[in-house]
Amino acid sequence: MAVRHVLDDYYLAITFLVSLALQLSLFLVSFTLQTDKLTDFGGSINFLLLAFLTLFLGNESNFVARNIIASVFVMIWSIRLGGFLFFRVLKTGKDGRFDEMRAHFFKFAGFWTFQLFWVWTVSLPVTILNSPNVSDAASGGGHLAFGTAGDIIGVILFALGFLLEAIADQQKYLFKSSKPPKGAIMTKGVWRFMRHPNYTGEICLWWGIWALCVSPATHGVVSGGGRKALIASVLGPVFISLLLFFVSGLPPSEKPTAKKYYLMSHGANPESGDKWAEYKAYLNRTSIFFPIPPSLYRPIPAVIKQTLLLDFPMFKFDEHKDGKEAVEEERRKNSEQGGEA
Repeated sequence: MAVRHVLDDYYLAITFLVSLALQLSLFLVSFTLQTDKLTDFGGSINFLLLAFLTLFLGNESNFVARNIIASVFVMIWSIRLGGFLFFRVLKTGKDGRFDEMRAHFFKFAGFWTFQLFWVWTVSLPVTILNSPNVSDAASGGGHLAFGTAGDIIGVILFALGFLLEAIADQQKYLFKSSKPPKGAIMTKGVWRFMRHPNYTGEICLWWGIWALCVSPATHGVVSGGGRKALIASVLGPVFISLLLFFVSGLPPSEKPTAKKYYLMSHGANPESGDKWAEYKAYLNRTSIFFPIPPSLYRPIPAVIKQTLLLDFPMFKFDEHKDGKEAVEEERRKNSEQGGEA
């Protein structure tokens, strides 16, 4: 049976349109019901749909080891993450990230629009691997026997990243479910070795999927436009890496969390004990991204931590500048609340 060429030779248009239809539908339901229970679940199920769709659009030309493994990896990851996030939001009742946008049509629509581009872009390696110009010999593509160095590296990176993210999610959920004392820091399990093991795992697994998908291009089996498209699909892991480091992952976590601990010690109603000193000690001994034992990470010079180890200055909470602003902001809010009362 011939490969299906749908709209274009790389399945870019059909995957975009399918994603658009799904995200638009879920947005309308979520906005109408004023719920955010479908937000993260909608993104995960979109990944599953694109991997399944592109694998089977190619018919028997895609039923080879590399295409099946790469597609199944995406499906397994999306089912695991989507199921976990859906379960978590059902338990908590809502997602606080959407408190400022849930009731605003265009703000809420902006989230779903961004999610559309996130899914479509990060899925590019598998989408292009399964496309006619890469997998169909009649279209200039071809298949490389599974087992190259890139394949092995890809499988290892995916396995390590998948396990790390899954373990980190479970450990953090159990920690929060135990209702720890206010100001308690999660330093058990994989969280002992890095501050964001879930993000480390996710970035790792997507680079693994790309390494697996790009092998036909690096070994000369696919040439011309197909080869260029496969190599260019590096945009997928690059996008998720930049997203988590500079947009939706570390920035909303690092400084805001430090601010919370600073105010526990220096705010209007300081807690007993010096929570800020405890948190600074935690930051000094715990790697932001790479898994490094605290005893090894602590003595590393700050200049190396802030460059090679990716704990960039932009993540640092400045006690003199940010601390002063945080205290003034808290006082202003307390004053406004007192005036309203």
